[in-house]
Amino acid sequence: MPRVKIDIREGRSEEHKMNLLAAVHDALVESIKIPDDDRIQILHEHKKSNFEIPPNKTELFTIIEVTMFSGRSVEAKRSLYRTITEKLKPLGIMKHDIMIILL
Repeated sequence: MPRVKIDIREGRSEEHKMNLLAAVHDALVESIKIPDDDRIQILHEHKKSNFEIPPNKTELFTIIEVTMFSGRSVEAKRSLYRTITEKLKPLGIMKHDIMIILL
């Protein structure tokens, strides 16, 4: 039962935000095999002045924090990283603009 927290700068469309949430959830289902109905996600939008990002990142910089029980293998965690980045690419969010934190 992982909990997902996503931080972005404000300004993205409602459709983009819904697709972002769906993509991250789909990645969790696919890579670490959580049930499809196990969906706890929080999307935080920040004003540009409240969310400083490195100069080499774009406005689509996205932080994804996943809190889950311990015990997942290193390969499962790697699979999660890969799958999230693959699923966000169609939304225009490239690998260099994604920070994934597992707790």
